[in-house]
Amino acid sequence: MDFSYSDEQQAAIELARQILADHCTPQRLRALELSGKPRFDRELWGKLAEAGLLAAAVPEAQGGADLGFLTIAGIVEQVGRTAAPVPLLETMVLGALPLARFGTAAQKERWLPKAATGQAILTAALVEPHREVFAPDTRATKDGAGHRLTGRKLCVPAGGIADLFLVPAMHESGLGVFLVEASAAGVRQTALDTTSQQPETLLELDGAPGELLGGAGAGREIVEWMELRATAALCALATGVCAEALRLTAEYTKTRKQFDQPIATFQAVAQRAADAFIDTEAVRLTALQAAWRIEADLPAAAAVAAAKYWAAQGGSRVVRAAQHLHGGVGVDREYPLHRYYVYARQLELTLGGTTQQLRKLGRLIASDAA
Repeated sequence: MDFSYSDEQQAAIELARQILADHCTPQRLRALELSGKPRFDRELWGKLAEAGLLAAAVPEAQGGADLGFLTIAGIVEQVGRTAAPVPLLETMVLGALPLARFGTAAQKERWLPKAATGQAILTAALVEPHREVFAPDTRATKDGAGHRLTGRKLCVPAGGIADLFLVPAMHESGLGVFLVEASAAGVRQTALDTTSQQPETLLELDGAPGELLGGAGAGREIVEWMELRATAALCALATGVCAEALRLTAEYTKTRKQFDQPIATFQAVAQRAADAFIDTEAVRLTALQAAWRIEADLPAAAAVAAAKYWAAQGGSRVVRAAQHLHGGVGVDREYPLHRYYVYARQLELTLGGTTQQLRKLGRLIASDAA
C-alpha cells in the first residue's frame, strides 16, 4: 500500500494549507466568534472557490477537478489544523460526492457547478432522535412527480448556511434520500448551541418538497456510501485538530519555564507529550488508511471504524494532554488551544463514538467482513 500523495494531490493540499493558514489567524477567528453570527467566513469561502479547491469533489463534466477522496481528505485535514470556519467537509463529502455518484444528469447540472464555484453550500441531515440512519422517522409521501417530506433531523452540519439538504426518509419503496432546498416551503430551522460553535440546526420538515436521489431502491446503498465517507472525512478532520493541538503544546512547553528551565525538559512533561504524539500518529495513519482504501475502491468499513475509534479515543487523549500541559493557559478562550479541545470533543461523538465503533468492528469481525 502506497500512502504517499502524487504531486497533483500534494499541490492541492498545500494550496489549501496556505490559504487557510493565511486567513484563519487567532484574531480573525476570535472576532468572528464574538460577532454573534454563524461561524462562517464567507470571504474565505470565496478564496477557496477562486483557488478551485471547492471543485475537488466535482466531476470535470460539471466544471470540477475530480481529485478523488484521498485528496479531499487531505484538504479536510487542513480545515482541522486551522479550525477554519468553512463548510468544506459538508459541501464536498456530504453533498457533492453523493450527488456526483448517484444524481441524475439534471440534478448534477443544477447543483454541482454551483458547489464548485462556492455559490451553493450543500450538506446532509443524517441524525434523528432515537433512530438509526437506516430507519428514520422522517416520511416522504408521493405528490405528483415528487414527494413531500415530514419529520425532524438533529445536528444538521452547516444547516443555517446551507442551500441544499440530502435527507434520508422512508417512502413507498423503503428508504430513500431526497434533495430538499433550504428555501422551500415547509422547511424550518432552529440554530443549536454546539460544543465547538460549528453551525448546526434542528431541521423540521412539514410537507417540504423533496426530489428523490438515485432511484426508488437505492436508498440504503446511498446512505451507507455517504456515512462511510463522512466518517472517514471526520477522521481526517480529527487528524488536523490533533496535529495542531500537539504543535501548540510543543511550542508552549519549549518557552514556558519553571525553575529557570523550559518545562519541555521535565521528564513527566516529555512523557505526556510523547504519548500525545503517538496518539496523533495513530489517528493520522488510521485515517489515511481509511481514505486510501476508499480511494482505491477496496472494502473500507473496518478501516473506517478503526480510524473513527482512534479519532474518538486517541483524539480525546491528545487534547486533554495538550490542555494539561498548558496549565491555566489551556482554558483561556483568548488562546487558540481551546478551539482544538472543543472541536476534538465534538468530533469524538459525531457519527459514532468509541463504543459504537468497537461494536461495529466486532460485528465485522464476527461476519468475517473485517
